[in-house]
Amino acid sequence: MNANRLGIEYLSVFGLPPVEFVRLAADLGVGYISTGLTAMPLDSLGYPPFSLRNDAGLRHELRKVMDDTGVRISLGEGFLVIPGADCRDFASDLDVMCELGVPRINTLGLDPDRPRTFDQFASLTELAAERGMRTTLEMMPGSVVGDLEAAVDAVRHVGRPEFQLLVDTMHLARSGAGADDLRALDHGVIGYAQLSDNPVIDSMEDYLVAATFERMVPGTGILPLADILEALPADVHIGLEVPIRSQAEAGVGPHERLRPCVAAARALLPG
Repeated sequence: MNANRLGIEYLSVFGLPPVEFVRLAADLGVGYISTGLTAMPLDSLGYPPFSLRNDAGLRHELRKVMDDTGVRISLGEGFLVIPGADCRDFASDLDVMCELGVPRINTLGLDPDRPRTFDQFASLTELAAERGMRTTLEMMPGSVVGDLEAAVDAVRHVGRPEFQLLVDTMHLARSGAGADDLRALDHGVIGYAQLSDNPVIDSMEDYLVAATFERMVPGTGILPLADILEALPADVHIGLEVPIRSQAEAGVGPHERLRPCVAAARALLPG
């Protein structure tokens, strides 16, 4: 695994404006970030709101700082399948992601209607592919695609090479799967990975809170991360998704929070 494929995920920075986010990644020596089109802030941090969707000037500034630093966007977030919504309405958002040079977008199935959700994945994948982008599906326990079997079923339903799985180490372990299950998948099914660690968590409610706000530096929790990373295809991007709200609200800045995560990830990645 080439450590230069390492990035920092949108969830880890709690709404840090995108230009500052790119500079953070460059300062920490990683080449990629993920982003949504709007902020996901913690109000206590005081970051200003932003909209890459509506602010052409911000998009221009973001492209310039990416050119200056060499940092690129590895994943576009925010393309959720929810009840009553049609993924075809994401067309203009996909245009913005394309303008920013995003190579893939990520989706989650939050509609309990499995057949409809799978059809929506297919529609979204087609729209993204028309713009030269791939689509990844994030398996998440508690959702309609809550385990690896359901995620593989969705990939088969869509039936396009542009539709792949996103492996989040926390979600993978919670679902009961592990490295051997990843090794058993067909080549090319996995398109992206997100890396974090976690303690033992009992209830699903506590799990979802931890997944959103309080993950652990890789290697400091219970997950067999070295084995999982070794089982992944050698060319996938690895995004550090390590939100640590307790530290952020205690005044620990993003450089200080994420620097140990980057160092830990580099130590874990296969040579």
